Amino acid sequence: MAASAVGLLGRVVTRIRGGELPGEVRVVHGGMPHDYLAFAEHPLPVGADVLVIATRGARQLVVEPWTLDATISPLDLGRT
Repeated sequence: MAASAVGLLGRVVTRIRGGELPGEVRVVHGGMPHDYLAFAEHPLPVGADVLVIATRGARQLVVEPWTLDATISPLDLGRT
């Protein structure tokens, strides 16, 4: 399931401390919320929106901050 989360948006639910110090994110996939251990290059606070950019194995994701931009719809992610 973690591999299919790449490209989805999520929200930090437990502070991500950055580097090798993870936190947790919640990603809605298939209409159901799923919590994953999450790593990011820099610290991210609870409530921050994130984009899943990779997986690190079972139930572990790599994320980066995501700022919603009115010119880009999350529904367009992955479309060519």
